[in-house]
Amino acid sequence: MSSQGLDLASDVVVVGAGPAGLAVGACLRRSGIPFVLLEREEQLAASWRRHYERLHLHTDRAHSSLPHLPLPRNYPRYPSRQQVIDYLEGYAHTFDLTPRFGEEVTAVRQIANGWEVETSRARYRGRAVVLATGYNSEPVRPQWPGVESYRGVLVHSSEYRSGAPFRGQDVLVVGFGNSGGEIAIHLYEQGARPSIAVRGAVNVLPRDLLGLPLLSWALALSRLPPRVADLLAAPLIRLKFGDISRLGLRRLPEGPFSQVSSTWRIPLIDVGTLNLIRRGHIRVRPGVRAFSQTGVTFDDGSEESLDAVVLATGFRGQLTRLFGELKGVVDAGGKPVRRGAETVFPGLYLCGFHVSPTGMLREISLEATRIAEQLSAQLGQAANEVA
Repeated sequence: MSSQGLDLASDVVVVGAGPAGLAVGACLRRSGIPFVLLEREEQLAASWRRHYERLHLHTDRAHSSLPHLPLPRNYPRYPSRQQVIDYLEGYAHTFDLTPRFGEEVTAVRQIANGWEVETSRARYRGRAVVLATGYNSEPVRPQWPGVESYRGVLVHSSEYRSGAPFRGQDVLVVGFGNSGGEIAIHLYEQGARPSIAVRGAVNVLPRDLLGLPLLSWALALSRLPPRVADLLAAPLIRLKFGDISRLGLRRLPEGPFSQVSSTWRIPLIDVGTLNLIRRGHIRVRPGVRAFSQTGVTFDDGSEESLDAVVLATGFRGQLTRLFGELKGVVDAGGKPVRRGAETVFPGLYLCGFHVSPTGMLREISLEATRIAEQLSAQLGQAANEVA
């Protein structure tokens, strides 16, 4: 019998087997709450496995563990991509988390006494559902005039693995976020000639400041209003980087804390990009206006022939697609109205969607713990009422 159309019931349905879903699963397991864990890919932590080889955490090990299992002490301050994958696999084994793979969620509906989650294979019913898919669901690929005629290599950062195939080539990275900054470094290290297209004004943060991880500073300043935190941090950031306008970069009028608060975008956490720009190994270019068969035209009208273009243009989540009809779950921009706690709909929770200056993994850990506590109280109360 095909599983399509089969209803499977559990107390909680958790969607996503990345760090957020695994963290929620571990907290539910420790609370004794039955749940089913769904993952659209064929393995857990799929997005981490697809990341480029050079990737390391931009937050330090001491502040990046998931609940109830610290990252190994023998890991460096900033664990590598592979070390994070190994940790997540060990995390799933420790808490006996067995996702149902190949289950892409197509709809989430409120029903009597709970929720129904429909996937490509089955329907699941639970008294509560936790969506933990995060923002890295769908790559954003801007459409420029002429892009379809470009004859060079055009890849999104989600498809980029290594700079080795681009040795000796001219490669443009579009986007000045953390992926773009580190991919540009990797291209240079592998013998390519990278440039990076920066359309707007930016903020840049050091990964370490005065010997302390950035996250330690962010935690100390996070108790203050963003504008006050920016005023206190500005002299230290300028001391670290100097005047970035000399590198062809324009600084945002608002500081990094205000930027995260208003736009939900993390500034570039520098791991060497600015040094390579300063030394002339990475060129800063304007934003892209259009593509040609051989390259691009920039916003200032200049043209450049390119062997390849890497789009470090970010991702978008699935919330609008899944919850478009449930007013109050997401705002007009597709961002969650509430996360890390019960939404306006009883039994519906979101985990891992909060872009925080104090670190996504740390925030996931806090949210997963809080959600499990709320579900334990909610489901226990429901059981008492039935009894």
